[in-house]
Amino acid sequence: MAKSAGVSIGYLAERTGLAVSAIRYYEAQGLVEPWRNAGGQRRFLRSDLRRLSFIMIAQQFGFSLPEIREYLKNLPGGRTPTQEDWAAISSDFRDHLDQRIETLMKLRDNLDGCIGCGCLSLPRCALYNPQDKAGEKGTGPRYLMGDSPEVENDG
Repeated sequence: MAKSAGVSIGYLAERTGLAVSAIRYYEAQGLVEPWRNAGGQRRFLRSDLRRLSFIMIAQQFGFSLPEIREYLKNLPGGRTPTQEDWAAISSDFRDHLDQRIETLMKLRDNLDGCIGCGCLSLPRCALYNPQDKAGEKGTGPRYLMGDSPEVENDG
């Protein structure tokens, strides 16, 4: 399809299930880049269907719009991405998902134990995280994020 023809925002909304307002929001965020035809209507590349679908999936996996924008900036503007373009972006995306899956598995497996958040509200926290030693490693749930508790041996 020639770029001059493009597809309408209504077509994209119908095909993706997104509201027109959501597509306009993604445009404002720089995630899609339509142009205007002679009548002033927004026109999109047909490949923007895949781009919007990627955005929807990435959001379901917990990626923020700034993170998604970083992935998408590596795709070409003005032409339909090739299979190689998507392969490059999916490789990095897959690595990021693997890290998230690992973190979620740690959370699942340690949900009833100490995650190194520094709350010290469970009796076991005094053993796993005395005087909030996890807090010295930085903010957040340190043990869940991959830090290991140092076990002090008084023996």
